[in-house]
Amino acid sequence: MPLLTILSCKILQDEIVHILENDNSVDEILVVGNGQEEDFILKLKKADLEFCLLSPAKLRSDTEKYRNDPEKYTVMIYIVELALHEFPKILKTEIYKLIDELSTCSNGILMFYGLCGNVFDKIESDYAHLEGSCPVRILRDNVRTVDDCVGATLGGCQEYLTTLKKFSEHGTFLFTPMFAHAWREIMRVDPEKPEKTIKMLKKVNEVTGYKRVAKIQTGLTYTENFDEKVDEFAEIFDFEVLEIEGGQSLFEKCYSDIKEELLGKSS
Repeated sequence: MPLLTILSCKILQDEIVHILENDNSVDEILVVGNGQEEDFILKLKKADLEFCLLSPAKLRSDTEKYRNDPEKYTVMIYIVELALHEFPKILKTEIYKLIDELSTCSNGILMFYGLCGNVFDKIESDYAHLEGSCPVRILRDNVRTVDDCVGATLGGCQEYLTTLKKFSEHGTFLFTPMFAHAWREIMRVDPEKPEKTIKMLKKVNEVTGYKRVAKIQTGLTYTENFDEKVDEFAEIFDFEVLEIEGGQSLFEKCYSDIKEELLGKSS
């Protein structure tokens, strides 16, 4: 039975918990303890999902028994830090390094990423040589790879474009629960001197015309205090709060597709 690795942006950890909680065929859940997994592990525990924590230094040896178990289907999760998003070229370099490493201990890799500024536009073709041993897949709709995590949550590229056009009159931040939880980290607010950073962000918002924040209802409740976090953000920047619908269908389909592909190879 295969070992599928989900290589994920930290923002999409709720979507992974949802998939694992709703897939009874998963026999083993492995989490790589690379320093980015704390929140994710707490959510697994709240969902009553058992898991095994692995050291990143010993992945190949520690995963061998799972890869060679003919009776068990295993999913391994590797959460990547948010800070890399500020530097697209570095993000690409680090993700490619991780795929090179993880492909030696996986039967398939599903990237919980979108294009992220087009740095992953050729990821599947760049790893076409692994098709026979460890296929690499990325989040995509029926036509192409999604732009980013928000586009995936909205259901795909066309839905994302429609939403952006709808809000084109004024700049609008689109917040999922995890984005709301981590907005200070994403926007690099200095915890020692938050006032200085927020003052700068206010000026940037004025120049760029951002005046609203929209809550994307994902259907998930693993991240707490979504409304409160959005309201806090809106109050700080004097933004209007809107609400739009998102969902899990794209994540579920991408996961189901590679799972079926891997199980078909192992049967």
